[in-house]
Amino acid sequence: MPDVKISPASIVIGLAGVLILGSFGWLTFGPKPVPPPPAVLTAEAKAYLPNLGLEGVSMQAAESMTDQRVVEILGSITNHGTRSIKLAEVTCVFQNYAKQEIKRERLPIVTSLAPGQTKKFRLPFDDVTYTWNQAMPSLVIAQIQFE
Repeated sequence: MPDVKISPASIVIGLAGVLILGSFGWLTFGPKPVPPPPAVLTAEAKAYLPNLGLEGVSMQAAESMTDQRVVEILGSITNHGTRSIKLAEVTCVFQNYAKQEIKRERLPIVTSLAPGQTKKFRLPFDDVTYTWNQAMPSLVIAQIQFE
């Protein structure tokens, strides 16, 4: 049986390789941080809700060049109050024919809205399933941030 000698440098290089591979594996496949929950309406924002009006809301659908259906919700939002809005988000809820929720998505509807101002919005959706009941989704203002 031959006498095999392992040099100290080989041991160090081997341990470094194991450490690097282990670190890479842990960073790639290890635990992921939990995303923070979406912000909720504060009491101040809830009290301001009657001052925001969604108007002229309509829906249209089209096929894209890649045969993908795109559903768009169009409309405008008006700030009837006295405060400037920095951000307003809506939650869109799509249902199937049995009135069960099949998609819920939260999107910014406006990023700056002065008192008395009206701005148009467009909310595109390209991943609504074919089980959708083709009705207008529910739109609920989910967050308001003031300037």
